[in-house]
Order: sequence, then C-alpha cells, then structure tokens
Amino acid sequence: MSGLKPDEIVSVLKSEISNFEVKTSVEETGTVIQVGDGIATVYGLENAMYGEIVMFDNDIEGMVQKIERKTVGCILFGSDVCIKEGSQARRLKRRAGVYVGDGIIGRVVDALGNPIDGKGKFETDQLMNIEEEAPDIISRAPVNKPLQTGILAIDSMFPIGRGQRELIIGDRQTGKTSIAVDTILNQKDQNVICIYVAIGQKASTIASLVTTLTKFGAMDYTVVLSSPASDPASLQYVAPYSGTAIGEYFMKKGKDVLIIYDDLSKHAVAYRTISLLLKRPPGREAYPGDVFYLHSRLLERSCKLNDENGGGSMTALPIIETLAGDVSAYIPTNVISITDGQIFLESSLFFSGVRPAVNVGLSVSRVGGAAQTKVMKKVSGSLRIDLAQYREMEVFTQFSSDLDQSTKDLLNYGNILIEILKQPTCKPLKLYQQIIILCAVQNKLMNDIPFKKLKEFENGLISYFDRTYPELINNIMEKGDYSEELKETILKGVSDYKEQVKGTWQA
Repeated sequence: MSGLKPDEIVSVLKSEISNFEVKTSVEETGTVIQVGDGIATVYGLENAMYGEIVMFDNDIEGMVQKIERKTVGCILFGSDVCIKEGSQARRLKRRAGVYVGDGIIGRVVDALGNPIDGKGKFETDQLMNIEEEAPDIISRAPVNKPLQTGILAIDSMFPIGRGQRELIIGDRQTGKTSIAVDTILNQKDQNVICIYVAIGQKASTIASLVTTLTKFGAMDYTVVLSSPASDPASLQYVAPYSGTAIGEYFMKKGKDVLIIYDDLSKHAVAYRTISLLLKRPPGREAYPGDVFYLHSRLLERSCKLNDENGGGSMTALPIIETLAGDVSAYIPTNVISITDGQIFLESSLFFSGVRPAVNVGLSVSRVGGAAQTKVMKKVSGSLRIDLAQYREMEVFTQFSSDLDQSTKDLLNYGNILIEILKQPTCKPLKLYQQIIILCAVQNKLMNDIPFKKLKEFENGLISYFDRTYPELINNIMEKGDYSEELKETILKGVSDYKEQVKGTWQA
C-alpha cells in the first residue's frame, strides 16, 4: 500500500472491514461441568445469548437461562440421564421457538409445539420465537368488540372484549376451568381461534378436557397445548410462552384469538423451581425477584392490533389459584396488577350451589361497557346494583323475623336474580337468550313464578322464543340494538308464554 494516498488507504481499509468475515473451522462448543435436576452448567459457549437453544448429547435441547463469566446455566427440555460431566454442548445460534401453521388447529401439542395426539405431523409455515416483544402502543387499537363467554353472570356484569386480559381467580375446585371451557364452547361460529394451555395438571384431566371439547365440536377451532405435572419444570415454564407464540401467529394474520393459561400459579412454581436450581437468590415466598416480569412479559403480548397491523386480537384468560381465598398473596396480587380485571370465584358461593360462583363485589372488568353490545348494556344496566342491595339486605335481615313488604319484595327479587344467574357447565347461552332472560327478570315478570319452577320456566321460555319469534332473534344477533319496540315484543312474548304455562305451576 506504499504507493497509495492516505484517503485511498482509508477507503481500502473500510472495504476490507465491511467484507470481513469470521471463518471458524471448529463449531462453537462447550463442556458440561455439572448436571442434575434438569439443569446443566456448561463451561465455554462464551458467545451464547440468554434464551438461546443449546444442543446436548442424544439430541437433547436446552435453553440458556443464566450467563456467568466462564459458564452458562441451561434448563433441559428432556431427560438429563444421558448427559454427564464432560458431555459436549453446542450452540444452535437460534432462540427457542415453535413451528406453527394452520394445520395446528384441532391438535394437541406439547410445550415445544410437537403433536402428541397420535395424528402425525401437521404442515407448518414458520418458526415463531416463544419469547417476543409485546406490540407497542402505536400498533394497538382500543378494545371495543365483545368476546361473549356465554355465561350470563359474566357477559352481563363483567364483559370481556377482544384483546382484553381478564383474570379468573379463586380457590381450587371452584369452577375456574369450567368458565374457561364454556367460553371456548361459546366461540363456535364466532370466528375465534382458541388456545388452551394446560400447565402442571394431571394428564387424565387434560385428556378429559380434550374429550369434552371434541364432543361439542370445539376442537375444530381449538389448539390444546399440554404440559402436564409429569413434565419437567423447564417445559412447564416455556409452555405459556409457546402457546402465546401460536396465538401471535394467528393474530398477525388478522384473526381473533382466545388464549387460556390454566394455570399461572403452577407456572410461577415451575419458574421458582428452575430459578432456585440455577442458584438465583430467593425473595418473597422463595420466588425470584423477576417473577413479576415473568407474567407481565407474557400477558402484555395479548392485545388488539390496529388495522395497519392486520386488526387481529388476542384475548387472554389467565387462571390463578388462591389458598383460602387470599387474593393478597404474592402471585395473585402480581397478576391482578397486570390484567384488565378479574372474575373472583368464591368457595362459599360454590358450595351453597351458586354456580358459577362469581363474587359480584370483588369481580371487575376494567374495559367494561366499551366491550359490550348496546342491547346487553341497556338490559343489564342495574343488575350489579340490584345484587349488591340484595346482599346487603340479606346480611342485615338474617336475624330479623318481622319484615315490611318492600324488604320482602327486594329479598324475593334478589333470590330470583341469583337463581337465574345459575348456569350448568357446557351450556353457554347465546346473546339473544341472555337478553330475553334479563329483560323478563328486570321487568319483574318472573316475580310470581314459584322459586322451584324458575329454571324450568327459563328453559321453556327460550324454546318458546326460538319457535315463535325467529325474526326478533335475528334482529338481536345482527343489529345488537335495544329499542322500545324490541323491549315491548320481548315482554309480550314472555307474558304470552306465562299464560300458556300458568296452569302447570298452579296445579
């Protein structure tokens, strides 16, 4: 370069630097120095990144979860029996991901997206990273379209919108999963793809749920991602992220997605397990300090995208299990602060026969009326207030025998509301059915019906409207508006049906 001018030398150096390529003949590998409990400590792999996939002997994959000066800590996605001290580990130079395509709908897959239902492989379009940044504020649109659960108590008082995150919280065996399953069943013909993520449950429970979904035709639009209690903590940890990646694939194609995490309490325990094994310092209740970030980065990915980004949405229904109704515990308070409201299920209500056992006082939807149809908003307007008055009066009068007529009427009306809001599992109500029932109750047309005959009357009333008023049903389902004319038609229909069946309850 002796004959070159200084500016020419600079241009040659720039050219050489831009075309510089690292050529390594040896694959970047490390050596296992310690292994046990699903955790491998690897010496080397100096360029490994957090969340990167590492391949061990016998094609067992692991994911980098701890980076130190000379070593990395990896969680294993398989048995550690074949991995010993001195085993080799090599970088795959890619992040953890799941293969997703339209063929995954109707399938049961494991935490890494591999089919486990015995139906063979499905066609895949692309690899989706299980960890992705949540869409930014500019990419989002307001939540204003309802996602009907088919559960009268929820759709009328705590409406859920497409793109919302609504927590289902309560003690074990209070009907949390039943609400999630009913919501999936109600999405039939609603153009919503459902993803059910089972974390740390018994395999038999998951199999039973798949049988229920298949029986009612819901598997046609549902993906079940199963990480049962027999899975290692590492797979239970990645399961909800894999489910979210599957949901994002469809959301980015402009579709509406419903994802259910059942449940995030077990997910937090799995993360606590691997964190302690990785020797991270424990904090409150032995959870690591970043356990809030664990769930916030998961749930923030559920949103409603604007039209420029396809207009898709992902609605999240995370489930949290409490102990003795303690919503002030560590994980419940974390998830409550992340989500847009919660449906609190109370044990005492459940055991007294009120099912779904929704506590009206502690439950809330922070999206509320913005995600409710006009007709439902008008019909259900005073429902929560009426129930609150009933609860207060019930406590106040339980030791009193001498009640005035207005108090008796209020208590009777409250009892009717409670009875009407009871609903069997796997029988979600369509919007028009909910409107007819609420309109009849709010206008006191059920007050004179014997208490034991209420559910029978309700079922018969819906059948009567199906036969007699098909145009009214179409009007509610298509327009979703509540006019005085519509109200009068419903009230006339209820009165006519009452006259027809009056003799049956008086006999």
